[in-house]
Amino acid sequence: MDNTPEGDTVPGTGGVRRTPRGLETRSRIVDSAAELFYVKGVNATTLDDVRLASGTSKSQLYNHFEDKLALIHAVIEVQSEIVLAREQQRLRGVKTLTGLRRWGHALVQANSQQDGSYGCPLGVMSVELSDGDEQSRRALNASFEAWLRMLVETLTLLRVLGVLAEEAEPRRFGIGLLAALQGGYVLAQNAHSSEPMAVALDMALDHIESFARG
Repeated sequence: MDNTPEGDTVPGTGGVRRTPRGLETRSRIVDSAAELFYVKGVNATTLDDVRLASGTSKSQLYNHFEDKLALIHAVIEVQSEIVLAREQQRLRGVKTLTGLRRWGHALVQANSQQDGSYGCPLGVMSVELSDGDEQSRRALNASFEAWLRMLVETLTLLRVLGVLAEEAEPRRFGIGLLAALQGGYVLAQNAHSSEPMAVALDMALDHIESFARG
């Protein structure tokens, strides 16, 4: 059995060095919190809920996170990495309007598998946190800006390739797409149906396609 402490002070630095076991424990706590925040909500989830879900003791949890807010910030970081990596992968090969449609349909399909019950992990946290914690708001806004940049880059490429007309406005279209997506998530969550999300994205994509060249 490994009896090495999960974290210890590095001499002369005031920092904390984590052992592999400590890093695994921290990851388990963050993953459990992310799932609970997504399904149950941030405000409704207690640290005891996270401790029980992650199978950790109170001392282990507080060894890694001084309070709930510190845990929230860690979850935002991890969820942002997951969502942005997924979107980068999905948008990377989009070079046609059909490919852009596939991107939207993939998101709707994933949402429909849950009957629309849960929204975007970043959007869910934004609703609860953006008006109450400035650090969370800034972090979430940075993630949405990164997502928007990916959409703008994709739409700019479509214009460069001649798929979209020169008068097409990639940033405006990107904002519209992201707004339709996030609004669609909210409506789908309340309706327990992905239909509102599908309609919102289809309308945004229809507008973009009206600028198709030729």
